Amino acid sequence: MKRKVYEKLIKWKNTSNGKTALLIDGARRVGKSYIVEKFAKENYKSYIVIDFNKVSDDIKNLFEYYLNDLDNLFLYLSNYFNIKLYKRESLIIFDEVQLYPKARSAIKYLVEDGRYDYIETGSLMSIKKNVKDILIPSEEQHIEMHPMDFEEFLWAIGNDTIMSLIEKCYEEKKPLGQAMHRKVMDYFRQYMIVGGMPQAVEEYINSKDFSKVDQIKRNILELYRQDIGKHAEGYNLKVERIFDEIPAQLQKHEKKFKLASISKEARFRDYEDAIFWLKDAMIINTCYNSTEPNIGLKLNMDFTTFKCYMADTGLLISHSFDENGIVTEEIYKKILFDKLEFNEGMIIENMVAQMLVATGHKLYFYSNSSREDASSRMEIDFLIAKSKISNRHNISPIEVKSGKNYTLSSLKKFMKKYKEQLYIPYVIHTGDLKQQDGITYLPIYMTSLL
Repeated sequence: MKRKVYEKLIKWKNTSNGKTALLIDGARRVGKSYIVEKFAKENYKSYIVIDFNKVSDDIKNLFEYYLNDLDNLFLYLSNYFNIKLYKRESLIIFDEVQLYPKARSAIKYLVEDGRYDYIETGSLMSIKKNVKDILIPSEEQHIEMHPMDFEEFLWAIGNDTIMSLIEKCYEEKKPLGQAMHRKVMDYFRQYMIVGGMPQAVEEYINSKDFSKVDQIKRNILELYRQDIGKHAEGYNLKVERIFDEIPAQLQKHEKKFKLASISKEARFRDYEDAIFWLKDAMIINTCYNSTEPNIGLKLNMDFTTFKCYMADTGLLISHSFDENGIVTEEIYKKILFDKLEFNEGMIIENMVAQMLVATGHKLYFYSNSSREDASSRMEIDFLIAKSKISNRHNISPIEVKSGKNYTLSSLKKFMKKYKEQLYIPYVIHTGDLKQQDGITYLPIYMTSLL
């Protein structure tokens, strides 16, 4: 499957020229190992994959005993894997490198040696256990890999042209027209149901059977649960509680995560590490309240007021409808034909969060529950800053609407109260593009173009 991260790998190889290693961080089953090995096959004379989930202690010990004797280190690696290494023409891949942090620490010396190129893949790269007692190499270039986006999904199902039309209409701020908009929304609903995990997409392409797709997604969710039990040492129960609570929290009208729903005595400081674990595993996307919608949204971030979205909306659907262990074909059909009223809002909003993160945005929202001033009382789903900051008009508020009939009271209050900070107000909805009363209404499939 064609992935956009591949172009980043090419750029890294051409610009780095062995001066840095590349670390690819992403959730389990997001396709890291596949794309790196594909890149290795197509761009190097030879390559070695060291999978620290499987490799023997003999290989691990090499990084402890032979860092001062790299000639022997490479000799042992070459013979163990029966692969000849060529100077400046070979790649060594450290797969699941978080499972053996000493190998990550060795990158400093390996890059300094300069003979070969190095790519590391993994998840949970920042939690204490995986960085304890090691020196994080400054020679590491870091990129994140997310689930397949809508365009990658279109490529996978054999449509290479429709995104260029979407981009053209976005740039010209013109609607696609009723027939084409309906066609794109049909594709988008398929993407929303299947999600962006490559295994699920592959199954959908091969079988078009939603129940088989759902089973793959449930296998991935079960893998995440096993990872929580295995790697979230000391606070695995707290991680599980947050993970299990996500669908119920997103189902509420006000989607802020309420720790009190887990336990009346729950406090943010007690669950902070658990939230960070899920974020670092790239299982969730966190969205924080920015208390002042101005330049530097991060500077005004309230860590204790947040929303938790699933990193993949397809997984969220399987996670949400799990009463009978499997999402029935009937529920999937209702989503496909836009007949699912219950939970539709949370699915659409989760997808917007996923698309914003995939294009490099940090997630912020605005919430003011003032009891004294009704004009200040508002909830804005997302805030984004424009790419080139100026003295004024830098912040775009985004409201996400899943139905056809809705009000925009909070957005209009925001436009009035923060007119000096206001850039372009957006409503992301399931309808076609239009501009009205100073607001740009974007179809959800254009979110990635913001």
